[in-house]
Amino acid sequence: MKQMTAKEVEALLKQDKPINIVDVREVDEVAAGKIPGAVHIPLGLLEFRIHELDKLKEYIMVCRSGGRSGRACQLLDSHGYNIINMAGGMLAWEGTTE
Repeated sequence: MKQMTAKEVEALLKQDKPINIVDVREVDEVAAGKIPGAVHIPLGLLEFRIHELDKLKEYIMVCRSGGRSGRACQLLDSHGYNIINMAGGMLAWEGTTE
């Protein structure tokens, strides 16, 4: 599984590169703040909402610490998606949130 640090993701955002971030945390966790532009799909609903993602795009998966996003990566990878896990999750995130 490909991984990227929170600092690397933040650097991509600062360069205004088109990136796709999916936050798989629960509703109450996201309410406390998420990475700007991230799409919220709770891990428990990912299998049911997988059709919302485009196999031609690359997605960076985010959760609180990296565990749930790792499971999300395994699921999506098994369906042919191009996925990167943000190591350390939001605990490692020092950038702005919305």
